[in-house]
Amino acid sequence: MLSRMVLVAGLALAATVGVVAAEVSAAPIMGPASKVSRPAFHGFYDGHKVTYLNTDVSKKADAAAMHINYSASIGRVKGLPEIYLVQGHAASGQLAIFGSEPGEKNYSPLWSETILTWKAGAKPTLITSDTQIDKIEKTGKLTERDAHVVLNCPIIKVAKGS
Repeated sequence: MLSRMVLVAGLALAATVGVVAAEVSAAPIMGPASKVSRPAFHGFYDGHKVTYLNTDVSKKADAAAMHINYSASIGRVKGLPEIYLVQGHAASGQLAIFGSEPGEKNYSPLWSETILTWKAGAKPTLITSDTQIDKIEKTGKLTERDAHVVLNCPIIKVAKGS
């Protein structure tokens, strides 16, 4: 009786392993993985650092300057979160500022580029969040403008508490 139970349990296990293997093999095939070397950049979101890649942009001149892919079609995507880039004078250590991050409802690897500029005579401070941008703008020391550019910059690492 015991050997029959072991045989039935063994067959059940084999059937389960077969089902799992079939489910894994039913996944779309992407081909073999390999590693490539790409520059990664750092930015801020809500006071902590994130790491992101810059792969595509909707403006041909920017693509050439950044040595990334040009994609006109991503420029037609609307309703994207913002990536803020400071132009001109900036505080020491200033990085890009993101309006979202992975895990949030409005996260997207596509970003609407917004240019920030400190007004003449204003002392730049380190900006680490979009909430901070809104507060500084209300003082009249910082302006923003839509660059009418979409960037494909997926965030690949979130460093909370940095």
